[in-house]
Amino acid sequence: MKKDTIVRHRKIANDIMHYIYKYINTNIDLEELSINLKISKYHMHRIFKEEFGQNIYKTIKSIRLQKAASLLLTNHNSTITNIAKMCGYSSQGAFIKVFKDKFNMTPKEWKRGDYKQLIKIKASYSLKAQILKIKSKKIYYIRHKGDIDSKKLVWEKLNTWVLSKDIKEYNQITLYHDNPSITPLLECQYTAAIQTQEIIEENTLPSLMSPSGIYAKFDFQGSYKEFLEFINWVYFDWLINSGYETTTEPSYVVYKKNSFLDDEDFFIASYYISIYM
Repeated sequence: MKKDTIVRHRKIANDIMHYIYKYINTNIDLEELSINLKISKYHMHRIFKEEFGQNIYKTIKSIRLQKAASLLLTNHNSTITNIAKMCGYSSQGAFIKVFKDKFNMTPKEWKRGDYKQLIKIKASYSLKAQILKIKSKKIYYIRHKGDIDSKKLVWEKLNTWVLSKDIKEYNQITLYHDNPSITPLLECQYTAAIQTQEIIEENTLPSLMSPSGIYAKFDFQGSYKEFLEFINWVYFDWLINSGYETTTEPSYVVYKKNSFLDDEDFFIASYYISIYM
């Protein structure tokens, strides 16, 4: 496949993902989306699967259920019917069925606390969140999913790209398109990215705009295993008790020390989760 074709396909896949996040609370019209992108539905589905490794329908279902799982715990005054509508389900019955298929319990059981059977909070933190308004910035990225070895390989490639472009000032970022507290790690979709102070010309990597909005920021130090336990705490302890709700925007990490680039399993990073009142 030619380089310009690869870049074009990546842009189309990104546009599809952006559309899904933007309209996740509606009955997403893929026919309309294919017309807007000026490609056939067949090619739209094929390009998306090439880029993300799963089909559009599975992605929509995953995002909706992750959003619903969070909202059931944080939206104390919302009914299950209201949450189903907020997540794009036309009926409560349809929502209950797909939720039970995913989590082996009903939304009502999840909401009352039975989620603790599946998700164990193994650590407690006394960290305070800093609430910030984050502006969108251009980032250059590689998408991936999988184990630690695959993450290390991706970061080695990004580091090589930084060196080849002689970039001096930049941030290393990982966007979490899935909630690792809910989705098995090997199935989670990630975007490893470099955020620079300048626009890179003649670039070999695709680019996109990072998420913007109101975020809660936590500073973290520890191993990768401890970091995953920390994310559990953010979603299933801090968020539930904070009075805030989360959105469908991906959470993300900005590394000060990225241990995927060395042999020491110790991270220093800031974790950002999208919130609103």
